[in-house]
Amino acid sequence: MKIEIKEYDNEKYREGIEELADHYEKILGLLGEDPTREGLEKTPMRVAKAMQVLTKGYTMDAHKILTDALFKEDYNQMVIVKDINFFSLCEHHMLPFYGKAHVAYIPNGYITGLSKIARVVDIFAHRLQVQERMTQQIKDCIEQTLHPLGVMVVIEAKHMCMQMRGVEKQNSITTTSDFSGAFKQAKTRQEFMNLIHNNQI
Repeated sequence: MKIEIKEYDNEKYREGIEELADHYEKILGLLGEDPTREGLEKTPMRVAKAMQVLTKGYTMDAHKILTDALFKEDYNQMVIVKDINFFSLCEHHMLPFYGKAHVAYIPNGYITGLSKIARVVDIFAHRLQVQERMTQQIKDCIEQTLHPLGVMVVIEAKHMCMQMRGVEKQNSITTTSDFSGAFKQAKTRQEFMNLIHNNQI
């Protein structure tokens, strides 16, 4: 699907930003506010811009990010990029969840730039998400693009939908994982978990 990009106040946003702002103006009214008062006058457009930034992952190709920095290499031991900070929006309440992603893969003839792993996390985080699916999408993208001997992804996150509403549990952390190939062996998974929780460099 082709995404139309347009200029707005010298910045680039996807097509439909004015319509999105109109909807937010209506939402403010439905919440009992006066969208014409000074403090809220520009809020609908600000929110529309923010939402386009927070969902920019829909316009990006995570597979291409990896293949743009693909290098032939005989290294076949674990490569880990840990403590990748991210934030996302849960698709159920459109409230933030945030935390850290830890990604490992075992190369099978090819490696990718280390920063590209973090960018893959960002691309999938910048969409309406659930943590479980995001974990799987990151793993699948690396597996399908690099064809490694194995991939493992662990995500640890706090969810504002649990902190601000519902059960209101402030300190709960949700952990999800997905793995393939060599990481199906318990010993390999344990090595990965030991390394991501070791704070020494």
